[in-house]
Amino acid sequence: MVYRLTDAGHSVIVIEFGGTDAGPFIQMPAALSYPMNMSRYDWGYSSEPEPHLNNRRLACPRGKVIGGSSSINGMVYVRGHAKDFDHWAESGAEGWSYADVLPYYKRMENWRSGGHGGDKTWRGRKGPLHVTRGKRNNPLFKAFVDAGRQAGYETTDDYNGEKQEGFGPMEQTVYKGRRWSAANAYLRPAQKTGKCTVVSALAERIVIEDGRAVGVAVSGGDVIKATREVILAASSINSPKLLMLSGIGPAAHLAQHGINIVADRPGVGQNLQDHLELYIQMASSKPITLYKHWNLFSKAWIGAQWLFTKTGLGTSNQFESAAFVRTKVGVEYPDIQYHFLPIAVRYDGQAAAEGHGFQAHVGPMRSPSRGSVSLASADPADAPKIVFNYMSQPKDWEDFRTCIRLTREVFAQDAFKPFVKHEIQPGAAVQSDEDLDAFIAEHAESAYHPCGTCKMGRADDPMAVVDPECRLIGVDGLRVADSSIFPRITNGNLNGPSIMVGEKAADHILGRDMLAKSNDRPWVHPDWETSQR
Repeated sequence: MVYRLTDAGHSVIVIEFGGTDAGPFIQMPAALSYPMNMSRYDWGYSSEPEPHLNNRRLACPRGKVIGGSSSINGMVYVRGHAKDFDHWAESGAEGWSYADVLPYYKRMENWRSGGHGGDKTWRGRKGPLHVTRGKRNNPLFKAFVDAGRQAGYETTDDYNGEKQEGFGPMEQTVYKGRRWSAANAYLRPAQKTGKCTVVSALAERIVIEDGRAVGVAVSGGDVIKATREVILAASSINSPKLLMLSGIGPAAHLAQHGINIVADRPGVGQNLQDHLELYIQMASSKPITLYKHWNLFSKAWIGAQWLFTKTGLGTSNQFESAAFVRTKVGVEYPDIQYHFLPIAVRYDGQAAAEGHGFQAHVGPMRSPSRGSVSLASADPADAPKIVFNYMSQPKDWEDFRTCIRLTREVFAQDAFKPFVKHEIQPGAAVQSDEDLDAFIAEHAESAYHPCGTCKMGRADDPMAVVDPECRLIGVDGLRVADSSIFPRITNGNLNGPSIMVGEKAADHILGRDMLAKSNDRPWVHPDWETSQR
């Protein structure tokens, strides 16, 4: 977004509390587990004890660095399903249907760099965001797609094209062996225009005078004035926090913390959504997994190869095969997602004790559970209170049990016969609904896709926070443009839709006509009403 504004001749001041994104821990794709576990780059948030998950506190990493969470994420690129955006429009975000947003996806993408097959007419080729694919050299990547086909599912050569549903290659925001974050794609080109200034400070509140946002108060007592508008893009956790610190939010909650009320918007901090996932892990009968590199010597070699030549295993996030499938008859479009990884390992870098293995990350896409972000205090330095309320609905448990059973069926196909030794987790003995529920409660983890806490909707919707032009309802000169404005979570990883929001918001801010609607019609399974696959 910043680049679009500076390219139009406007000056932009970016306030960023975090520091530089220079260095191999952020820029090397294969090192993705490091920055999201480093206090230098991550706000270090976690949920309150989640009552339906054995009172566990789940990690909620958010980027505290140039590029925000795009600098610490897993680099998986997913647009979301067309029906997700049609739902946005139907729920009050007029002008955000798939026909409306597809041209912005095309504008932001640079897909030519991939050198791969796929749905060329559905993709953008000249945008700042490079989207590529891994080399998929490991035979397990092919086995996963073949097993899906053998189980009766669709295949797709481009889940970001006409057809999301099916098994196929996964895409990543990597370019020339480097993480291609929002900082690399947008911020640095904006800085080169000479019209973008980055200020290192903690944003403490938005300064509002006579109902209009006129600047931002930052740490140290300074106020950075806005000549035109204040645009909030601090994440689905920090955006509602900053609004509430500024007097915009649920009046009773703000009053509890002694904050003067500027605009009573009860939806601020509400509607929190996320994707939960499980790792279904299999021990490998062949030593072909990435576990052979899980030692200091191999890691040093991969790191050196990447550092000096930008080649080798360090250039990929290793998520190179994926799937989107429907769980049952009557589900119109995919409601679970798979990431396949040729090693059995957790996000915190802990490898499975069995050694060689592989895993599928799987979880439902549209949980009915909703949580909230609220203030722990009126001190801007304090972390907010995050309650996801995961697994609070019976459907959550039903969907997760289905995820496990469908995944086991995929791993039981002939394509995996040469590679499967035994099931690591949940373990072959875990079969009943009760045992599966116990496993889910203890092992479900966030996929790090929080959104929805400043919902976009109609101005007369009491729970809407911004209107369809991203303008804060009830306060002039203030917009929100990040994943917090999603009315409902989209299929897959959220970095792509979040950047799309910035692209479209830029045109709203500039007062331009929206890009012409697309006439492309996405694929929906013709037998969805009578067939699960």
